[in-house]
Amino acid sequence: MIDRKMIGHLQTNQIPPNLTNKNHSLSKQHKNQTFEKLLQDEMLHFSHHAEQRLKQRGIQLQPDQIQKINNAINNASAKGAKDSLILFDNTAFIVNIKNRTVVTAIDSNSLKDHVFTKIDSALVIK
Repeated sequence: MIDRKMIGHLQTNQIPPNLTNKNHSLSKQHKNQTFEKLLQDEMLHFSHHAEQRLKQRGIQLQPDQIQKINNAINNASAKGAKDSLILFDNTAFIVNIKNRTVVTAIDSNSLKDHVFTKIDSALVIK
């Protein structure tokens, strides 16, 4: 005679509650990471070189100025620009549009007789 042993049983159309909560929390966590990534992608970044130039040249940016530069980057991106010269308040910024990164900053004293290379667009903002 063969003894039957039941190891488990099948339930149709039911997901155990502990699995549902885990999937929901993972989904919520994934959405938050996506939002944080989107937010990070929209932020203006400064390369190490640009940070050094800002300090050396005494250039201080206020939040409203950063917002204007962000808007200029959005406009340049919409036109397909890759590397732009942004002229703003007697200061020049070279910006990688795709990465939203200021590569360098040049004050008004250093602008005289300066040649800008490797840019494909220029924006003047006020």
